[in-house]
Amino acid sequence: MAQAPGRRGSGARESTSDARPGDDGASARERILEAAGELFAEHGFEATPTSRIAERAEVPKGLIHYYFRRKQDLLTALVDRLPDEPVVSDRIAVRGDVAGSLRRLVRELDARLEASPLLSHLLWREADTHVAVREALQRRFRHVAEQIRGVIELALPPGPVRCDVDTAALLLARVVNHRHSVARHGAHEDELEREIGFIAHALELGVGAPHRVEPA
Repeated sequence: MAQAPGRRGSGARESTSDARPGDDGASARERILEAAGELFAEHGFEATPTSRIAERAEVPKGLIHYYFRRKQDLLTALVDRLPDEPVVSDRIAVRGDVAGSLRRLVRELDARLEASPLLSHLLWREADTHVAVREALQRRFRHVAEQIRGVIELALPPGPVRCDVDTAALLLARVVNHRHSVARHGAHEDELEREIGFIAHALELGVGAPHRVEPA
């Protein structure tokens, strides 16, 4: 691995010695990641040379290779920053109000997307060409489906579950997935209210419940 340069490069703000607690290493690495995320989202991964990342981050190019051996490692590090804190289902779900609970959950998921629009834009843009990104989005989808399932279970009326909660959670997760994948293109109209209402009504009716076979 290349050693970190010990002198200032053109445009660099401070010394670039090995990162230690309290020195500029952490902030330099952060600037590199922020610059890479911006440029990858603007121009795409393949079209962004590390020299442009160094220029925007105001660090010597060699410092990028000190922290990230390969350009692909920059993308992997950005993927690892994807927020994945679970929604607190008890705060979202209201027993007997499936539709309202799901609306609150979707608003919470949308807010998390809006908190990191550049990163989300980058992930969706590069999903077709990079396995690490595609796998991150698949994990995100499964995570969203699990959170939806948890909210549905808490919001259903008391008593035995008579409906196919798993399928309902997957359907709504796909709707949310689609909304987030096109969010980078700007405001758009969708039919989320109708879709949530339809899923909630189906759950309340017990759609998908196994048929009981009465003994002859």
